Amino acid sequence: VQLQASGGGLAQAGGSLRLSCAASEKTDNWDVMAWFRQGTGSHRKFVAGIRWSDNGTKYSDSVKGRFTISEDRAKNTADLQMDSLKPEDTDTYYCAVSKTLLGEVHTSAPLYFYWGRGTLVTVSS
Repeated sequence: VQLQASGGGLAQAGGSLRLSCAASEKTDNWDVMAWFRQGTGSHRKFVAGIRWSDNGTKYSDSVKGRFTISEDRAKNTADLQMDSLKPEDTDTYYCAVSKTLLGEVHTSAPLYFYWGRGTLVTVSS
């Protein structure tokens, strides 16, 4: 499975960006798609994830109420709508897929096994 992330760029604080992640195929070994972020010298941190079976979502506390993740099963895509952006949202964002455990969208990066290339999000103050 190959993942293609797009949509990063430059935004002002308070503005919006929309990221999109497209999977080359939907296979039985994955049913969760998520976005992570990573800064230089840091580990990847969970941002938001969506469960393919029922659109169940999970968000990190830092983005809850500002970011929205959604899926389009026909296109095998998951978009991340980023509103009310803050300078601290600046990072490289990655999409990834995994398999749910007990139906949960997990937040740990090592549990995700296909990753797309990062897309840079820069928010100016």
